[in-house]
Amino acid sequence: MARFTVTHQVEAPATAVWSALVDWRRHGDWAPLTRVRVTTPRPDGVGAQFVARTGIGRLAFDDPMTVELWQPPGGDAPGDAPGRCEVVKSGRVVLGRAGFSVLPLAGGRCRVDWDEDVTVTPHRITRFAGPALSLTGRLGFGATLRAMAKDVERQAR
Repeated sequence: MARFTVTHQVEAPATAVWSALVDWRRHGDWAPLTRVRVTTPRPDGVGAQFVARTGIGRLAFDDPMTVELWQPPGGDAPGDAPGRCEVVKSGRVVLGRAGFSVLPLAGGRCRVDWDEDVTVTPHRITRFAGPALSLTGRLGFGATLRAMAKDVERQAR
């Protein structure tokens, strides 16, 4: 398995960051070469499903996901309950789990922790290249979280 966690502090309230992160279609605004479409009538809550398509032309792949845990943050003040969302990835290329937490901090800020535990097919790729995949994931999702933060911070002003 390729495992990684990325943490980023955002200069915006936890509830605003949560709203941006669970607006699945917006992920395509932050992640290069990615488009996201929701495949269930409701985009929110446990059971919501969506597909991220990443790549160009024949080099693109679908990453279907189903929400298994949905706990919005309890508010924006320190001590309020953090938000947590977890999805199961069930594609032909990427399998496993992903999730994020949004922890309210003082001063209208929050911290996002994004974690993934995935296998890439064929499985031998993950077995031999797990550390490289983890590093690539950390770098890619770090850039995605920074882009999301800029977007949400701009809107929060």
